[in-house]
Amino acid sequence: MSDSVRRAEERDIPAIMELLKQVCKVHHDGRPDLFRLATKYTEDELSTILENDDTPVFVCTDSDGRVLGHGFCVLQRPGNTRLLTDILTLYIDDICVDEAARGRHVGTMIYEHILDFARSCGCYNVTLNVWSCNPGAMKFYERLGLVPYKVSMEKVL
Repeated sequence: MSDSVRRAEERDIPAIMELLKQVCKVHHDGRPDLFRLATKYTEDELSTILENDDTPVFVCTDSDGRVLGHGFCVLQRPGNTRLLTDILTLYIDDICVDEAARGRHVGTMIYEHILDFARSCGCYNVTLNVWSCNPGAMKFYERLGLVPYKVSMEKVL
């Protein structure tokens, strides 16, 4: 079996939508007070995202072309360069591996492809957010060598 990562295309939208449902369920199960059972994007919004070079989306597919996982990214520069250095960052908005494909290193393949893409664009770093209600994702990112660089905190009232 030969899995590979490539830029997502229009034909991948139905599979990506299914993965977005899985992501939503994980977040809803962890924080039902914050997350609804809905997808983050509509198919039309996803189509627009796929067309934009500043919001690259990557998919990992198997030898039959079946989508096993995705990685949503956003190229960013800081808004206030008086305070922050003017660096290009690739923000990883989402990595999801289909539940049926877990354990096949799909997430690692997507992440490594994203790193290569970020390097090719001249990015200084890659960043992401992970919800504390998703400890599996936190451990996954730590195994890949990511470290916290800022922490969001809350008090529910």
